[in-house]
Amino acid sequence: MKGGMGNMMKQAQMMQANMQKAQEELANIEVDGSASNGLVKVTMTCKNLVKRVNIDDSVMDDKETLEDLLVIALQDAGKKAEETANAHMSSLMPAGMKLPF
Repeated sequence: MKGGMGNMMKQAQMMQANMQKAQEELANIEVDGSASNGLVKVTMTCKNLVKRVNIDDSVMDDKETLEDLLVIALQDAGKKAEETANAHMSSLMPAGMKLPF
């Protein structure tokens, strides 16, 4: 019985180390979000750190539209970051086990 518990603890520690490594990797994975066929583009990491924003000159004259396009591009990038992070993290989990987030 003692050996089984020790083995479980070792597996839990390995899983924790793998999860930590995956979290670190997510900080380096970048995704792109866009709005209005790429007139506004946002690049962010899977840890939701915005790295770049690219705005086409054609939308610079209309502040309200630009603000809306920025929101849309940020939401698109955030959704892609979340999907990528979930896929990356779930690949580390044993079959049938779900992530709590």
